[in-house]
Amino acid sequence: MERPEPELIRQSWRAVSSSPLEHGTVLFARLLDLEPDLLPFFQYNCRQFSSTEDCLSSPEFLDHIRKVMLVIDTAVTNVEDLSSLEGYLTGLGKKHRAVGVKLSSFSTVGESLLYMLEKCLGPAFTQATRAAWSQLYGAVVQAMSRGWDGE
Repeated sequence: MERPEPELIRQSWRAVSSSPLEHGTVLFARLLDLEPDLLPFFQYNCRQFSSTEDCLSSPEFLDHIRKVMLVIDTAVTNVEDLSSLEGYLTGLGKKHRAVGVKLSSFSTVGESLLYMLEKCLGPAFTQATRAAWSQLYGAVVQAMSRGWDGE
């Protein structure tokens, strides 16, 4: 896989990273809309959410959104040296596998990420920007998927 276009990623991320919670909420609303079966994975203090809206308004879930946006920010910061994040991302994959997340769900997460970027950036979300983000996300998922090795 060729390296993603770093400047396109950094430039587009600047617009998103100024409001991580707002844009992260768009990402997760889309994710849960596309794959509602993921809702039960988000339980905090044994509390089962009855709806996406209920989940998205939970302080614990908002904290999860912040963490995910921070991981994306870290990937953007290290876009030219993603191998430096290999161990961290593999560990993150293991954590997701441990709670029962299926590797196939990361495809929907990728769609949701692109959706959020398109909503945030509007016409600035060009085909080249989409391709760069798809490459970056693909590399992140490739590293995280090692957390499922030996399954």
